[in-house]
Amino acid sequence: MRPLVVIDVVGLTPRLLAHMPGLGSAVKAQAMLRPVLPAVTCSVQASLLTGLPPSGHGIVGNGWYFRDLGEVLLWRQHHGLIEGPRVWDDARRVKPGLTVANVCWWYAMGAPVDWTVTPRPIYYADGRKSPDCYTDPPELRVELTRRLGRFPLFSYWGPKAGIESSQWIVAAASYLLESKRPDLTLVYIPHLDYDLQRYGPSGPQAVAAARNLDVALQPLLDQAESSEAVVVVLSEYGITDVRHPVDINRALRGAGLLRVYRQAGMEYLDPWTSRAFAVADHQLAHVYVRDPADLPRVRSVLSGVPGIEQVLEGPGLAAHGLDHPRSGELVAVAEPHAWFTYYYWLDDDRAPDFARTVDIHRKPGYDPAELFMDPADPWVKARAAYALARKRLGFRSTFSVVPLDPRVVRGSHGRLPGSPADAPVLLCSEDLDQDVYAATEVKPLLLRLLEVTP
Repeated sequence: MRPLVVIDVVGLTPRLLAHMPGLGSAVKAQAMLRPVLPAVTCSVQASLLTGLPPSGHGIVGNGWYFRDLGEVLLWRQHHGLIEGPRVWDDARRVKPGLTVANVCWWYAMGAPVDWTVTPRPIYYADGRKSPDCYTDPPELRVELTRRLGRFPLFSYWGPKAGIESSQWIVAAASYLLESKRPDLTLVYIPHLDYDLQRYGPSGPQAVAAARNLDVALQPLLDQAESSEAVVVVLSEYGITDVRHPVDINRALRGAGLLRVYRQAGMEYLDPWTSRAFAVADHQLAHVYVRDPADLPRVRSVLSGVPGIEQVLEGPGLAAHGLDHPRSGELVAVAEPHAWFTYYYWLDDDRAPDFARTVDIHRKPGYDPAELFMDPADPWVKARAAYALARKRLGFRSTFSVVPLDPRVVRGSHGRLPGSPADAPVLLCSEDLDQDVYAATEVKPLLLRLLEVTP
């Protein structure tokens, strides 16, 4: 059996592939990939691995409201959150000894694979956060750190996000492919996510990002070729231009449906007493409504919010494969040039301190403004340097650098693609038998390429 390498180049579309000649020459066939709704990382990756829609695997977004905990949680890492058999489960029924390496695909921790690499900072008791990664087996972290240095966490997400994290991931995957020779290797490459969300896909920054990534991918493509591996390159979604942030939670608060509580002059979302609130996730928002009797009122409020194209419920959720208990009672989908903020405060002076920081786990929704340092603050870099110096000396300090003006964001995703040019792609070094693959059809394709079709 030839090894199979599956490279998830997030954000890759036909528009960008035109600027990546190295990648184009490494593959033989190209197809369009039809994502699930929402077209976001966690949901699409789970569908690729299980062949199921969100209603089957339970990953209804990058996060959701955990009703049993009373908490909004995004970017969890436990593999047990995914329901349904994964591609390697089916493959091992045919070949019990099949080996798998996961390099930075989501929900990696606790996955029954042979080698795992995933970002995992060191969280110190004094509030500091240091770059690092989690590996299984644990000694792999030592091997990779000695060869490559520590995982560059601050170039993986935040205002400094850039090519270095993708280069590290490429090097780690190449090392595993050469030294461990997995039968199946999954690799997640994040670079196109950054400048396309910052500046949109239509500007020169998007072309530059594609060209830089084309060069960065070459060592992995070369290693795959020398390993005689079959290569599949795919993406989860395409990023499109946006210009209209939609403050969905502020609309619900204005209607008296969302409640906050206040501490130290800061306001926090109160999911326990709110009648309705939204978990914003790019261009889709799960709206949780505590009392079914409030559904007509919530629908009415949302229908009057500019930038919301449709509100799904009941049969609409089922039609899109989103009828899962983790979903909101309603799901709002943004118009093509709009996206959802998580903001719920009405006065920036009342914003919680985490709003101005990179804090993906405490914010009750996705915040792409974390890719920026506040352009309205001329001293933002100096203040960040001062805060960093204080942390290195052992003092507690907050990096208040993220803007609260969402208009800086120029690209988003999550809707189903409106044009093939903006749709995700599926590329292969072998022939493909379809011109279009649904995300739920990728698992059977991978099993065929592994030559272990049940």
